[in-house]
Amino acid sequence: MIYTAGIDVGTGAVKTVLYSVDGAAVKQLTKRCDRVRQRDPLKLAAEAYDQSLELAGLKRDDIAYCATTGEGESLGFQTGHFYSMTTHARGAIALDPATRAVLDVGALHGRAIRVDERGKVLGYKMTSQCASGSGQFLENIARYLGIAQDEIGTLSQQGETPEKVSGICAVLAETDVINMVSRGISAANILKGIHISMADRLAKLLKSAGTKDGVVMMTGGLALDSGLVAAMREISAKEKITVEIKSSPDSIYAGAIGAALWGAFRHEKLSQLERQAA
Repeated sequence: MIYTAGIDVGTGAVKTVLYSVDGAAVKQLTKRCDRVRQRDPLKLAAEAYDQSLELAGLKRDDIAYCATTGEGESLGFQTGHFYSMTTHARGAIALDPATRAVLDVGALHGRAIRVDERGKVLGYKMTSQCASGSGQFLENIARYLGIAQDEIGTLSQQGETPEKVSGICAVLAETDVINMVSRGISAANILKGIHISMADRLAKLLKSAGTKDGVVMMTGGLALDSGLVAAMREISAKEKITVEIKSSPDSIYAGAIGAALWGAFRHEKLSQLERQAA
């Protein structure tokens, strides 16, 4: 049995997971998500890693492979680094083996990734315009409306007549919101309008990535936004995209999970090469 770690250093949060791997038996030991909040992400990642090890009763030397993804390549203690698209793909397969596409919506961007049953990336499309389809934009809007982040999803689903919001530019969209507030539009209808706009852009990404059917697993921070998940299901049905939109309580950890599992795979391959050389 070996132990592996996955650390996903994102713009908004650092996600850390530890796994024990014994052949086909894979067990998650710990997981944690730490918001960056103007702290040094690399220093935060090191602290989170050490605290995760302490919780699991392990030391750094006990870890066979410490894999990083996202912005974690500069961490001095990592064994290897994986591109975030591949880690989100592998992590999504771990969350649901039926996954055939990943919709990763993070703090600064959104992307659609088409995968096979092994988690191999077959194609992808990424938002190339402004940040109006990102978590940071939605966080700014919630702050302006005086709403806590964990209230966004529930409140959005209460909206009955969503207001149309600019889907092109974050600045224009924020101006739209200011005008809506001055007109007395409810926060629920504003948020639902934003979610519908974001879902429309993300659905177009799915189409352009070649996604036709199967399970689409949402990953990244906004995968836990129930309002956005509901809007994605609504838009997919409207656009006749025959997919099943899913989200998992562990969706935010997908990148870290994928990194840890790819790390275990690479460790085994390197061990085989060493045995052959010996």
